[in-house]
Amino acid sequence: MTTETALKMLLKLLHLPAFIDNYEEVARKAEKEAITYERYLHELSQLEAYERHNRKIAQLLKQSRLPREKTLETLEQNRLPRKIRALLPTLCEGSFLSRAENILAFGNPGTGKSHLLCAIAYELVKHGHAVLFTSAAMLVQNLLIAKRDLTLSQEIKRLDKFEAILIDDIGYIQQDREEMEVLFTLLAERYERRSVMITTNLVFSRWEQIFKDPMTTAAAVDRLVHHSVILELNLKRSYRAEKALENMRPKIDSEEGEAK
Repeated sequence: MTTETALKMLLKLLHLPAFIDNYEEVARKAEKEAITYERYLHELSQLEAYERHNRKIAQLLKQSRLPREKTLETLEQNRLPRKIRALLPTLCEGSFLSRAENILAFGNPGTGKSHLLCAIAYELVKHGHAVLFTSAAMLVQNLLIAKRDLTLSQEIKRLDKFEAILIDDIGYIQQDREEMEVLFTLLAERYERRSVMITTNLVFSRWEQIFKDPMTTAAAVDRLVHHSVILELNLKRSYRAEKALENMRPKIDSEEGEAK
């Protein structure tokens, strides 16, 4: 066995793929520029750390199940209320996660609340935080299946690995009492331990539609609001409606031109 083969085997055993891919090129550079052994190892270590970080982010992004198109780059920030624009950089940095704070986004359908929280979640992932995106309906169904299979505690423990769960469209769940109970259980378990990020078109006064009775509703709202940032997107017109009108306008103008 040659020294080169033995070295590659050792590097593979030590799980150093960036060393394997780059050590020869960096060695030639070191020889040409008379780089010290320490600097040579430092450069290889930097490459390994950089690639490990990228692999970690790629894995977190895959696990997050975030919609690929709803990023900070595609978010039309000029349409956001001034207060939310001012908060956005701090929220994207993610310090609220260490305090187990929640983010609650309220707004009419089509006002961009889902895009806003997804954009924040993408930035959290870039900073190395584990985030999960799920619709409220899908989350509740998964919890119900776990309850039926007597594995609800294990499922909640699995979800606990995510520093934040982004629950989209919580107002659209068609709840019966069992659905309400599993959702409340999850929120109660994460209270003051892990963050949730929620989008909804229902103001708190209408949350009895979700949790069915005043006492459970009050308890759920109390847990969510106690440590939270509330984002209100009460825009006058739906963002999706505006986009639809923009797409229709050329056709309308064309038809008007033909009519003349």
